[in-house]
Amino acid sequence: MAAGAGGYWAGRHGVERLGASNSPDKASRADSPKTAGNSERRIVFYRNPMGLPDTSPTPKQDSMGMDYIPVFDGEDDDGSVIKLSPGKLQRSGVRSEIIAKHVVSRPLRAPGSVQLDERRVSLVSTRSDSFIEQIENVTTGDRVRKGQALMRLHSPEILAASTQFIANIGSESARRRLENLNVPAEAIADMERSHKLAYSLAWIAPRDGIVLERNAVEGMKAAAGDALFRIADISTIWVLADVPEHELNLVRIGAPAQIRVRSLPDRAFGGRVGLIYPQVNSATRSARVRVEIANPDGLLLPDMYAEVEIATGRPEPVVAAPDSALIDTGLRQIVIVDKGDGRFEPREVKVGLRGAGLTEIREGLESGDKVVVAANFLIDAESNLKAALSGMAAAEAAP
Repeated sequence: MAAGAGGYWAGRHGVERLGASNSPDKASRADSPKTAGNSERRIVFYRNPMGLPDTSPTPKQDSMGMDYIPVFDGEDDDGSVIKLSPGKLQRSGVRSEIIAKHVVSRPLRAPGSVQLDERRVSLVSTRSDSFIEQIENVTTGDRVRKGQALMRLHSPEILAASTQFIANIGSESARRRLENLNVPAEAIADMERSHKLAYSLAWIAPRDGIVLERNAVEGMKAAAGDALFRIADISTIWVLADVPEHELNLVRIGAPAQIRVRSLPDRAFGGRVGLIYPQVNSATRSARVRVEIANPDGLLLPDMYAEVEIATGRPEPVVAAPDSALIDTGLRQIVIVDKGDGRFEPREVKVGLRGAGLTEIREGLESGDKVVVAANFLIDAESNLKAALSGMAAAEAAP
């Protein structure tokens, strides 16, 4: 057929306008599957936004007015990857964070009691029968210093050993006999210097501390080994915490701990776990954990009730994700990995210790991965919908 006067040509395909704009070369360039902002990347096809298996070689919308999602050349066409448009991402409030290594620690709280450090308790006694002649002004609860006189006593056996020592000044055996009777070194040096017998000796405190017991009374006869005084150094104290059996695996030797007592509710005392006792109480199903606390001011007293908080976890950093990134299905833990360009992939992970808003990731993620920490349930719901629709389509296509 001939062309009309207005530059139109009627053919079997309909009425077409003649001109340069309808040339075959330009028409093919106009239909080329590229976008202005992606000149370096070629669009292969367009994917259904609801996850249905149908695709389109050209841009289009579904029955709900949603734009089909472009799939670029070289992109992973994994069925588990979810793609969202920028507008939908903004409306849903999706937010992602980069995974890094952190020290994950969760405080373990347990009741406890303040106890004396067994290594800092001394018993004052004699190694021979003695008579107490005088007690110094020392009573139960008093603080004493190492070398301070506690009492004066007379011992016939010590007097006989002193006589032998003075008669044989320089004799090592005579000196050793006095030392075996626990005669203070100061008293031996005084006898060696003055060459005079001491019919009564001053018995001194063996350490700094508090007098816990005073059993000595003036005029009494004390047998060898009798406990006359008991003195404890409370500059370092123990706190014994009762940790439940199922949480014992979280406690490690050297872990930092904080102690609070009811008389000082606004003050925390710091210490470290020194020992986990190798026995579980069959009645309470708990084991004792010993925390050693510096107590220079003497504010912590034996048998005080204590609230113990022990830091758990390893001291070295581990790969950890925010708690909000995890979706717990009950049987497994899922995170949504942000792969960029609106693409998201659900991924199963193995988790470890939780604490301070972080969860240790033992398998499934590496440091530097990017995960969704907000609105991840919406992406997970869309992933499940996509899987369901794909399954329905597959079932309908089956003969």
